[in-house]
Amino acid sequence: MDAPTRVLTALNHEEPDRVPAFESAFTNNTIMAHYGVPVTGGLSGAARLVTYLPGKNWLANKAMSSKNFLEKSMIDAYEFLRRVKIDIGISIVTHQQRKLTRGGMIDEFGRIMKFEKYEKDGTIIVAYHGGSFKTFEDYESWERPDPNEPKRLAAFEAGKAVQAQMNDEILSVPAINGMMEASWESFGLEKFSRILARPKQAKKVFDDHGKLSLELTKILADNGAELILIWDDYGFKNGPFMSPQNYQTYVFPWLKQICDAAHKRGSKILLHSDGDLMLLFDDIVKCGVDALNPIESTTANPEYDIFKLNEKYGDKLTFVGNISPVMLAEGSIQEIEDYSKKLLLELGPGGGYIFSSGHSINPAVTIDRWEAVMRIREKYGNYPIEVSN
Repeated sequence: MDAPTRVLTALNHEEPDRVPAFESAFTNNTIMAHYGVPVTGGLSGAARLVTYLPGKNWLANKAMSSKNFLEKSMIDAYEFLRRVKIDIGISIVTHQQRKLTRGGMIDEFGRIMKFEKYEKDGTIIVAYHGGSFKTFEDYESWERPDPNEPKRLAAFEAGKAVQAQMNDEILSVPAINGMMEASWESFGLEKFSRILARPKQAKKVFDDHGKLSLELTKILADNGAELILIWDDYGFKNGPFMSPQNYQTYVFPWLKQICDAAHKRGSKILLHSDGDLMLLFDDIVKCGVDALNPIESTTANPEYDIFKLNEKYGDKLTFVGNISPVMLAEGSIQEIEDYSKKLLLELGPGGGYIFSSGHSINPAVTIDRWEAVMRIREKYGNYPIEVSN
């Protein structure tokens, strides 16, 4: 079975040949090198190098609009995913640079991002360092991202081209912005709290990002995207960033339109949102989200538990997650194996589950711990899954 069929079968709550696998980010040069994949840094590595060149912004925008350049920059990452049997690769459609700076960039939403290097193995991580907007007037003067820019489809088409080169052993999924993360991060949480105190300003910011997400969903689905990933963290370890009422006012009406537009065109929506989402869960499901990642296992809420949530929502939602990154970095091999096995045996039967970490694979994850995860997936992740194992 190829990766698109495997993933879509699981999303339809049916059993494919094996439980699909996904990671929202895989930033670990040590593990990639272990599997014989050249460590180039992909798009972040290229952006980091070009920041030192004259005309860097023109060069970066030119490159990000070139399907051939994007295709070449994605091959190594997709090849690694293919070798470790991760079924989903990501093509980045938004969150692109607007202005390159020394050691980082300001992205198209106004977020200040830095290229941070993990000294042990040279892994480059693009890290958030605050918002560039100090006032609502700063935001208003910022040129809005255009959903029709050529670089949007160029990224999507590059991912599909690499998928075709790999004989569909990878499903390339376009990733776009959501409403919450792009809104508050462009200001920083403290300044954005002041925006929330002015409902007209808050609505304008959320609506701008909602319109962009909706239009991109339509464009991508019309061009054959079978699954669209929305990056949009709604909370932190103690709960949502805003009150549930604010999400119901500003975020979820757009999320519902996005899901409806995707479904009308035969596409599905995978929402990546960190944090404890317990107070928002019913609304997320009602919006029509098809899959949710990563169901963080390290929140402060013991009720935000993937097994408990699956009992309540498992027939309405595909769960994607949730092995703790802390466990993967510091836990014992036995602990990792036991938890991975529990996920596969309890959530895998009947479909509706995609195997993944509870956030991403970062540089602190060691090879032996990663291979423990792979062993368990290989041993217990094939259908039919025998619960008695």
